[in-house]
Amino acid sequence: MASSSLRESEKSELIFKTARVQARLISSGELLSEELVQAHLEQIEKVNPAVNAMVTMVSESALEQAREADKARSRGDELGPLHGLPVAVKDLQDTAGILTTHGSPIYENNVPENDALIVERLKAAGAIVTGKSNTPEFGAGSQTFNAVFGTTKNPYDLSRTCGGSSGGAGVALATGMTTIATGSDLGGSLRNPAAWSNVVGIRPAPGRVPAVGGDLGWSNLSTEGPMGRTVDDVAFQLRVMAGDDPRSPLSLRESGDVFIGSLERDFKGVRIAWSKDLGGRPIDAENSRVTESQKHVFEDLGMIVEDDEPDLSNTDEIFQTLRAYSFAIKHKSHMRDHRDKLKETVIWNAEQGMKLSAIDVAHAEQLRTRLWEQLQVFFTKYEFLAMPVTSVPPFSIDLEYPLEINGIKPETYLDWMWPCYTISVTGLPAMSLPAGFTCDGLPVGLQLVGRPRDEMGLLQLATAFEGETNFWKQRPGVVG
Repeated sequence: MASSSLRESEKSELIFKTARVQARLISSGELLSEELVQAHLEQIEKVNPAVNAMVTMVSESALEQAREADKARSRGDELGPLHGLPVAVKDLQDTAGILTTHGSPIYENNVPENDALIVERLKAAGAIVTGKSNTPEFGAGSQTFNAVFGTTKNPYDLSRTCGGSSGGAGVALATGMTTIATGSDLGGSLRNPAAWSNVVGIRPAPGRVPAVGGDLGWSNLSTEGPMGRTVDDVAFQLRVMAGDDPRSPLSLRESGDVFIGSLERDFKGVRIAWSKDLGGRPIDAENSRVTESQKHVFEDLGMIVEDDEPDLSNTDEIFQTLRAYSFAIKHKSHMRDHRDKLKETVIWNAEQGMKLSAIDVAHAEQLRTRLWEQLQVFFTKYEFLAMPVTSVPPFSIDLEYPLEINGIKPETYLDWMWPCYTISVTGLPAMSLPAGFTCDGLPVGLQLVGRPRDEMGLLQLATAFEGETNFWKQRPGVVG
């Protein structure tokens, strides 16, 4: 049985162990869940004031649940795979009895009665919610700040942004404030912050992690998914997040148990397309230098690497149209009743949606259908696509979005996010992996894209890349 207390040095190492190792220590009785949760709460108290990643804490409740988890293990109860592990839940996702603000003053006192499905599944697997992670207002934009809780800072440089909208989650993982974390991704909200906090985030195929209770159940532009410090941490969570739910019309029937299998695989002779900038889109030179330096890793794995990319030239129109149309319905009442509490980019995006005609939306769907047909051909030749996660390294927290990329000024607050949103509209699974650092020590991510609904293949390739590089082991200076 574990001792009643841990030394500071032991706590420091414990909180950075992988999720699977922590779970094994708990299930074997070598570690108490209460000790693990307490160690993370102490890390939050120590580090969070500098980065502002965790915004609503439920420490006493978490400790009480941890004690109950320890009693369950002592009784010999059947334990879930995440038994006793602390999880940070994104503040866009409902948590029963816990403040859920969506980063908006409109919801600064909102306490849901029910859990979001992703939270429900994590808790059923034994995970313990310790608190909520920060997000930009309604998840709009890849810079985590809002009028309720303020700005979340990059742990590798406190003057820079951590990205978003799952920015608090990425920072909490990077600094050892949580073992696992939830995220969601419409235009890059899992992948951008993962890249800039040197952690892993996967955007599953639509329906892999079903969501219920929203207004657009048939829309698949936004998905929910896991974030972790390693690829295995992400796969470990995806096992319990995935699986059919009949309330979701897009839910995939395949069980999450498919992610229990081995992530080891031989990639000799497997073809992968490598794209530096999707045919000339604007990208920062230093950002590009870092990602290009990792091309050899796939060659070292024995893969056939070719400079190539699918034709994604129509993705801007598709994404801007479908995002705007979703913002129009989501914020119709907010615009009517609380316009003064909305940030300008949310207002702009909602108004863009309200200006759309039926033919505008239908045309975007038509283009997306043709795109899907083209991708079937492309992914017959290649099994994977590798490309950047972001077009720039982390920028100043004083900016809402980059003002230029190589002298090119973006027309909207979304344009710079092209590496992620171009993939969002394809419906393909994609993930962000730590890929190195700029000369200034800022993290850069590499994006891997898989064949339709092939998250397992994607996780296996990511595991191979991670094993060759080990960038995830470099902790931010803010943790000492």
